[in-house]
Amino acid sequence: MLKKSLALSIALALSACSPQTPETQQIHAEQAHSGNPLLSKSPLQYQAPQFDIIEESHFKEAIEAGISQNLKEIATIANNPQAATFANTIEAMEASGELLERATNVFYNLTSSMSTEGIRALQAELAPKMSAFNDDIYLNKKLFDRVDSLLKQINDLNLTSEQARLLEITHQSFVRAGAQLTDEQKQVVRDLNKQIAELQNDFSQKLLGILNEEVVVVADAAALDGLSSGEIAAARELAEDTGHAGKYAIKLSNTTRHPMLTKLNNRNTREQLWTASAYRGTTGKYKTTDIIPKLTTLRAQKAELLGYNNWAEYRLQAASAKKPEAVLEMFASMVPAVVNNTKKELTAIQNSIEASGQSFTAQPWDWEYYAAKVKQQKYAFDEAELQQYFEFKSVLENGVFFTMEKLFGITFKARTDLPVYQPDVLAYEVFDQDGQSIALFYGDYFAREGKRGGAWMSAFVRQSAMKGTKPVIVNVLNIPKAAAGQPQLVSLDNVGTMFHEMGHALHGMFSDVYYPSLAGTAVARDVVEFPSTVQEDWALNPMILANYAKHHETGEVIPQELLNKALEANKFNQGFDTLEYMSAAMLDQQWHAFGAEMKVEDLQVAKFESAALKLHGVDVDVVPPRYKSAYFSHTFAGGYSASYYAYLWSEVFAADAFKHMQNNGGLTRENGDRFRKHILSVGNTIDMLETYKNFRGQEPTTQALLERRGIK
Repeated sequence: MLKKSLALSIALALSACSPQTPETQQIHAEQAHSGNPLLSKSPLQYQAPQFDIIEESHFKEAIEAGISQNLKEIATIANNPQAATFANTIEAMEASGELLERATNVFYNLTSSMSTEGIRALQAELAPKMSAFNDDIYLNKKLFDRVDSLLKQINDLNLTSEQARLLEITHQSFVRAGAQLTDEQKQVVRDLNKQIAELQNDFSQKLLGILNEEVVVVADAAALDGLSSGEIAAARELAEDTGHAGKYAIKLSNTTRHPMLTKLNNRNTREQLWTASAYRGTTGKYKTTDIIPKLTTLRAQKAELLGYNNWAEYRLQAASAKKPEAVLEMFASMVPAVVNNTKKELTAIQNSIEASGQSFTAQPWDWEYYAAKVKQQKYAFDEAELQQYFEFKSVLENGVFFTMEKLFGITFKARTDLPVYQPDVLAYEVFDQDGQSIALFYGDYFAREGKRGGAWMSAFVRQSAMKGTKPVIVNVLNIPKAAAGQPQLVSLDNVGTMFHEMGHALHGMFSDVYYPSLAGTAVARDVVEFPSTVQEDWALNPMILANYAKHHETGEVIPQELLNKALEANKFNQGFDTLEYMSAAMLDQQWHAFGAEMKVEDLQVAKFESAALKLHGVDVDVVPPRYKSAYFSHTFAGGYSASYYAYLWSEVFAADAFKHMQNNGGLTRENGDRFRKHILSVGNTIDMLETYKNFRGQEPTTQALLERRGIK
């Protein structure tokens, strides 16, 4: 567990040092004196973080030292009196920043998974500093001149394909950062970047505050009718912990749709829970709606300064989609079928309401509840019954790990000797088909205070043949933890998420490239979800299900009849699932479709949302966006701004690839090895569309996607 008070002995720090340049040796001497484990390479296998001795106080020192060291390294490269070569410029940049990368890889992972008041304060302090640091590199004229001179002679440098790719991407990064602007314009970019970084961090911090502190409170257990005894007990414990002794409390989930909406029999409780979910961030100390207009206009100003009409155009120029029009065309082609499917589902839900003797018109807080009823009535399917066959450990080891062995020949060995940052975190060593160790994998699966919502993969150490590093990967999810004494069961949705995130982990663990900047998931934002999404469908493969889907009490394999019901029932509500996602994606696009002339005072969030959804034909009141603007972390905390469409864009690749594998033997090593060779191992050394055609033999089409979602 991450500790806040334990000093590292000087001897240990010294033993971790490795001889480098005189300047680096001096820094290492300072590191040894300070007793900060982040200042030196970890002596653990593959440089895994020393979580048992890392303290919160270590982060600031290490990151600031890393920034200072990296800037000195960059200055040496930029001021080199020798003519620019690939080795003394591009490779030298790749080799720089070791300390900073080590410290930030640990710190920024913990800001999302183990946030504390101290970590949040440091995150806010570092946001503008990291922005300025990035600008100091990419707006450095001397450095860019060297990179630019190399690009101009790229055909004469006798580079490998990976080196040429790295040079092109590096040059593009400089240009997109503003390296070709005047000094006056560069200063404007610096100011904009600082403001954007601060606003994004503010948005992120407020959302974390909401998830940590805001709960829905009900007076008695009767209002929670429909929940299990374990869930009710957990709600009572949460109320006690949050200052509502004698009552019951429910935490908000990451999205508009709360998982308990499927179970709560009390309509007033459902409305209370949905309302709290849908209107979070609009009032109170965690209000975010005043951030959004400022942030989006700043982004628009930056885009215009860099020569683009809007932020979406700027973002997509470096993506697989290339331009916003391609995204809008893809969604527009699907909207009619999706909306039509959703209306059919709404009719079924309204009929279910009336069949139960009720006369009200379906509202958003009714949808999930009555969708579950429709599944029960039409398919005789009960989600709670299905969940009895999804015990967490079995899903992970007999499902996810088993699949990875069948497809790729890899195995996972538990490593209880490796320190972890929280007691629930699991650690494994990953071995290839020949028994060779290839990676370390951490699994942080359960929801808790201090962890942001959602699920993600990240790396503590990236693979690089140049640096001789092997990957140290982490998957983070938010599975509700069972109450003490209760079995740890997993919903079908979270089963899919476990497979999905392992797909991201494979992308990091199978990386086989030379330069770290091109390793693993360092691909275009709108295709990074492809290698992960394709893994989801294996969760329902009959052979795999038979291995992990066993009743947690009896050990009985899931009955085929129940499975068939689940598969049929799963086809219902696909209109809703797709529409709520598409409406969020279109909202994200619209927030970034205006130019620098837009004024902050003209952007009223609620009105903008309504107009955006209507403009794109996805304004179905009973199906709100998966994320409304006020808690749309993907786009306003950074990361996926103007890029939330990427999940569906990637799913086009994933559905097409999975169908191709199914048509060619299904769950075989041949398919797995081919996917590993052409998709998972190449990182960003090859454009994804090009390498996809090497795997598939053609570009993907949307037909398999519509089939996957049961939309006609």
